Amino acid sequence: MQADRWFHQHPATEHAAIATDAALELLHRMQLAEQERQVRIVYAIESGSRAWGFHSPDSDYDCRFIYVREPEWYLSINVEHRRDVIEYPIVDEMDINGWDLRKALKLLAKSNPSIVEWLHSPILYRQSGGFADLARQWLAEHYSVARGIYHYRSSAQSNYQQFLRGDQVKLKKYLYVLRPLLAVRWLEQYQQIAPIEFGLLRSVLDDQAVQAAIDQLLEIKRHSSEAEMCAPIPVLQAWIVAELERLQDFRGSDGQSDADCWPSLNRLFLQLLREY
Repeated sequence: MQADRWFHQHPATEHAAIATDAALELLHRMQLAEQERQVRIVYAIESGSRAWGFHSPDSDYDCRFIYVREPEWYLSINVEHRRDVIEYPIVDEMDINGWDLRKALKLLAKSNPSIVEWLHSPILYRQSGGFADLARQWLAEHYSVARGIYHYRSSAQSNYQQFLRGDQVKLKKYLYVLRPLLAVRWLEQYQQIAPIEFGLLRSVLDDQAVQAAIDQLLEIKRHSSEAEMCAPIPVLQAWIVAELERLQDFRGSDGQSDADCWPSLNRLFLQLLREY
C-alpha cells in the first residue's frame, strides 16, 4: 500500500487558501467521523471557492472525502438502499461531507463533475492508498469531454438565470458563471479534463476587456463578504450571454454508455477493497 499523504496545498494555490490550524481541525473532525461511522477515509480535499482560487475572508471550508467500509457491508442484499454519504452540519464555517467508495466509482462512469474536480483539487488534506491515483488513471482513459461540456454549460446557465439578471447581483455569482464557461472553453480547446483553479482556466480567455473586469472582480471579492452585492457589470454580462447563446444547442452526447465502464470499474472496486 502507498504511504499516506497529509495536508498539502499546491504552491500555485491563491493566497494560502487554508491556514494550518484550520487544516488540523478539519483532519481532527474527519478522524472523529471515522470513529463514529466506522469507516476509513482514503481521500480528502478542499472543494469550492478556496480550491478554485477566489475565496472571500468569510468563505466556508468545503472539505470533501471518500471513505471505505468493511467488505461485508457491500455484500448486503439491500446495499442499493443503504446510505452512501456522510454529512455534517456546518460548524465554524467548516462544511464536511463525503461519499462511499462505491458511490464515487459509479459516478466516475458518468464523468460526474464533483468527483472529477475532487480528484484534481490543489488542496489535499489526506490520501491513503491507491484510490486517488488509480481513479485519475481511469479517468484519463474514460473521461467524457462531451458530458463535461454539457454539465459546465448547464451550471453556468442555471447560475446566470437565477442570480445575474437583477438590478443588484451577488458578486460571487459572476465567478460561479465564469468558471464553468471557461472550463467549457478549456474542454473544447484541449479535449481533456479542465483544471479547477480559476487562474489556470483564464488562460483560454483572449478578451482583454473581460480579463480586466475579472481582475477587478477578484480584487473586490478578496476583501468582501460572501454576501457582497454589486450592480451588473456590462462587459461580463455581454460575454456571458454570448457564450451561453453559443452553447445553447449543445446536447452533450458522445455515444458513451455507463454500462461500457462497469467492467473496468468493477475490477477497480475489487482491487481497492482488497487493498483497504
